[in-house]
Amino acid sequence: METPLISLAIALVGGLMLSRLTKLFHLPAVTAYLVAGLLLGPFCIGALKIPGFGFNSLEEVEGLSIVTQTALGFIAFTIGNEFRLSQLKTMGKGAIVIGIGQAVITTLLVDAVLIALHFCFPNIISLPCAIVLGAIASATAPAATLMVVRQYKADGPLTRLLMLVVAIDDAVGLVLFSVSYGIATALSNGQVSVLAVVIEPIVEIVLSLGLGAIMGLLLDWTEQFFHSRSKRMTISVAFVLLAVGLSTLKFHIGPVHCGFSLLLVCMMTGTIFCNICDTSEELMNRVDGWTMPLNVLFFVISGAELDLNVLVQPVTILVGVIYILARSAGKWFGSDVSCHLTHQSKPIQQNLGITLLPQAGVALGMALTAANLADGALARNVVLFAVLVYELVGPSLTKRSLMKVGEIRPEGRVSARTLNQEKTN
Repeated sequence: METPLISLAIALVGGLMLSRLTKLFHLPAVTAYLVAGLLLGPFCIGALKIPGFGFNSLEEVEGLSIVTQTALGFIAFTIGNEFRLSQLKTMGKGAIVIGIGQAVITTLLVDAVLIALHFCFPNIISLPCAIVLGAIASATAPAATLMVVRQYKADGPLTRLLMLVVAIDDAVGLVLFSVSYGIATALSNGQVSVLAVVIEPIVEIVLSLGLGAIMGLLLDWTEQFFHSRSKRMTISVAFVLLAVGLSTLKFHIGPVHCGFSLLLVCMMTGTIFCNICDTSEELMNRVDGWTMPLNVLFFVISGAELDLNVLVQPVTILVGVIYILARSAGKWFGSDVSCHLTHQSKPIQQNLGITLLPQAGVALGMALTAANLADGALARNVVLFAVLVYELVGPSLTKRSLMKVGEIRPEGRVSARTLNQEKTN
């Protein structure tokens, strides 16, 4: 029991200390946490096999999935706060069009490039693998984006639109992946399953949104029995944990495989709660403060999960570079086209696509499912390689884009300790 606790403590301290170093280079703290994870992971310090000092194996890192899943649940719950009716009335339609448009265009572009690669060099990548990678390319990492926005207290039209688009992107990505995976499986097995391609993705989304709505209503009802801020924050945390736990359930209704999307469940819980509870904004701020250490652990563990073995596989690097270039072009072009259709301002048109490049947890989850295909190992390794690149570079690009449009203020040089001393004086 003590060894995992020591590992988590070192992960927290290591991530925070490294963030002081990256601050000198004006890099987001997210990058520091990911690099700390790489250093503490099984391919660096963890390879020394010192119990408690770093993560000694990928299996040990995977054993901490409860931490990453919980953190992802709180991140999704917080993003649900962005779906307030006041914001949806002003930019809801545009966000939906952009969220769907850029995801679909990215998938089509990556599919086209990788399918062309298959026909030119069939020994490098199979057709099912190419189709699945196209769908995985649509996914954007909400966690990295949210952390950059929080760290620099970004606010403005682009930031607000970005948070809505990232949330919608995950729902669209789930549908695109489910359909693409069904098609890829059909190509591998020689038969098309309507259940896998059409019905099961719809059932998963409907069930997730329904469960999230129920959780949001129950949270609002339960909150009314408590008046102190600490107790109301505690009940909010309890409900997010419950939503995360319930979202892992899987069952069958006849021949239909039913399950939930953790992101959609927790996002819907936050959306319903923030729209019906008068004090939700104050509670959200308190929950954000409570979950900060959890978020640091999420990124450090995510960094430790990155399998550096993919860097010694020439085929993976070749397909990975093509995938990264095609996906980046798809996100930029898809966002540009969608912003034109919705008449967004020029700064948003020019910068939104760059902020959608980070990719991590959702894509990795899809890649694990894709690994079940005959050529699934390549798909998983390509996504691992892409995540390694995107997570290290993406947060800095997001910060740069938000600074470019003036939605991030220059970083102050006054510490919290100094501010507290000034307040007491």
